[in-house]
Amino acid sequence: METKREKFVRLVEARTNKIIGMLRLLGNCANKANYDYNDADVQKIFSALEKELKLAKMKFSNNDIDEDTFKL
Repeated sequence: METKREKFVRLVEARTNKIIGMLRLLGNCANKANYDYNDADVQKIFSALEKELKLAKMKFSNNDIDEDTFKL
């Protein structure tokens, strides 16, 4: 039987590593030889990511928040 702590550690490690991997993939999009983007696009991307990170941190403080999706 898995304890709540063991379940938390298992899930948070997997999810955090998945997010880190996805951020690395996002970083691949910075290659100007393969993609066309401007500073406004980059600002919008990182504003959305920073907002979601802030919201996730707030959840650990037991604050109620609304979730939405990202669109470029």
